[in-house]
Amino acid sequence: MADILHGLDELIRLRQRWTRMMTGTQAQADTTPPPHLDEVEGFGTNPGQLRLLAHVPDNLHPGAPLVVALHGCTQDAAGYDLGCGWSTMADELGFALLLPEQRRENNPNLCFNWFDPEHTTRDSGEVLSIRQGVGWMLRQYGLDGRRVFVTGLSAGGAMTAALLATYPEVFAAGAILSGLPYGAARSVPQALEAMFQPAPRPAEERAAAVRTASRHAGPWPRLAIWQGEADETVRPENATELLKQWLPLHGLDPERPDEVAEEPDFIRRRWRDRAGRIAVEAHQLPSLAHGVPLDTRRLGQAGPHLLDVGLSSTHAILDFWGMEGRRDRAFEVDGKGQAREVSPWRLDPSHLLDRALRAAGFRK
Repeated sequence: MADILHGLDELIRLRQRWTRMMTGTQAQADTTPPPHLDEVEGFGTNPGQLRLLAHVPDNLHPGAPLVVALHGCTQDAAGYDLGCGWSTMADELGFALLLPEQRRENNPNLCFNWFDPEHTTRDSGEVLSIRQGVGWMLRQYGLDGRRVFVTGLSAGGAMTAALLATYPEVFAAGAILSGLPYGAARSVPQALEAMFQPAPRPAEERAAAVRTASRHAGPWPRLAIWQGEADETVRPENATELLKQWLPLHGLDPERPDEVAEEPDFIRRRWRDRAGRIAVEAHQLPSLAHGVPLDTRRLGQAGPHLLDVGLSSTHAILDFWGMEGRRDRAFEVDGKGQAREVSPWRLDPSHLLDRALRAAGFRK
């Protein structure tokens, strides 16, 4: 009886934490989209009852790539696009952008229902709605079906994992920011536990969840994982579980990365496949809380869960996908007056100093 009471108490505590987390500023869904975004209608049966917005650059070339970007809880598609700068990069690099948006009647906190089997099973619910939207975009604009990419934050990150698992033949690669492994939960209580107290599972058990989600036998989508170590909403252990899920699919050992790059505020590990291509990479940011890491001097706009830390994850993700994100290069001048390129995944100390001086009132 004591164990049961303790479990109920813990569940109540987690639910209260979820409520506190979600009672902040909420985005207003189903508003008129900004001029650069168009609403996609008639794209399919839409069993998940999602809203789809899109941005297609002027004079987009046939065979261009497609990026799908999924917002987090309390966000909407337009705000997520503005914060991350996805449509800006679409214009610059020449790719189409699809922005699924949750409706409040489906989830009061505007979270994608990543924990509900109805919405995370192939050919069902929200994953099917997004798959239908992808198909519509490919047909409507003559896009390259071999270069479809998906990314998302938090609930959008967990839904990214669901899309990569249920439709691995559709997506070439993905990027998950503060997300969770596919199959981590099948109900709200399990979702809360997975977010705040993720249980370690054997790697093959995690990988089996993806293998059984479709009839696909490989090759599997490439994946970038981003996680802040100061994240108290989706605990950092979830990034470890994501690695345990996706590395075995590529036949790679979690304990043996091919590359490790360490800086005081950033760690990146990379695993390469037999062809030498980066199959999985993991980014750890010790001081990052729950959100998308941005460098707003280069791209995007800060806001709730959109964190200006002097690092542009959008550029780094595009670079990982091979979409020439490095064309938007930033340079700094050293003490000898020589210009050198700033890596898109390198935290910029001068940027952090500038933020501190502004916060202290010494700089406008």
